[in-house]
Amino acid sequence: MLHLPIGEVARRTKLKIPTIRFYEEIGLLPAPQRAPNGRRVYGETEISRLAFIQNARQLGFGLDQIRALLDLSSRPASTCEDARTIAQDNLQIVKSRIAALRSLERELQQIVVSCEGGTARDCRIIEALAKL
Repeated sequence: MLHLPIGEVARRTKLKIPTIRFYEEIGLLPAPQRAPNGRRVYGETEISRLAFIQNARQLGFGLDQIRALLDLSSRPASTCEDARTIAQDNLQIVKSRIAALRSLERELQQIVVSCEGGTARDCRIIEALAKL
């Protein structure tokens, strides 16, 4: 079994040490074992769990959603439908964010197109931002 210090875990997972400690504080990652010198040590289980959390975060899952998914993963007999529901909820959130970004893109496009050059005093971009 591995007994890696937090710095090595951070390097392997590409997470920052404060992030790993934060996940411990909020209970997404169990409290690690301690070496005789009192320092945290981690094994493959913790590294796998951190990878799970990181992958879920990259897909936009919130911390509560990740907590629920981790809970499901710890109960192999639980139904996958619960995970599907969590993923479906997250998909709706992502779709809403995409719609908001598309709206923002259209507004910015209109502002950029309105620019006719010239001086800052007559700049339509600056004028448009002042009105927002």
